[in-house]
Amino acid sequence: MLTIISNMIEAHIFRMKKGKIEFLLLKRSENEIYPGLWQMVSGTIHKGETASQTALREIIEETDLRPKKMWVVPNINSFYSPEKNHISVLPVFAVQVNAGSRVKISHEHTECKWASKNKAKKMLAWIGQRRSIDIIYEYLTKQKSHLNFVEIKI
Repeated sequence: MLTIISNMIEAHIFRMKKGKIEFLLLKRSENEIYPGLWQMVSGTIHKGETASQTALREIIEETDLRPKKMWVVPNINSFYSPEKNHISVLPVFAVQVNAGSRVKISHEHTECKWASKNKAKKMLAWIGQRRSIDIIYEYLTKQKSHLNFVEIKI
């Protein structure tokens, strides 16, 4: 039987540098699933954690960054796993860090890059991830005044 689960998160880290928005992308290690793929921070929710707590933990584990602000993005990413016959739905977060923050990547990744919206969208493999970048950018630049992100106090 097909099941729907929600046990992972997606966190898009960004910084404001010289008035421009830059997104952090991480390249997956060769020993990880989807080796060499560029992505945002992602991870599995541990028992007893909320999705936002998972996002904060994973950000620190994967980048050693300390978030300044965090929002719920009004978008849910999803994928189907044929091996497990389930659909995963992932809450999406936008996370701001200070412009001068230094990234220290974990063993899960081999490199990182700060990228503009357009470059980030070209580097990300999945349409849901690219859609999240668009939504975050629209919110941050006030291009769509009807968007209203929920801020998570950290």
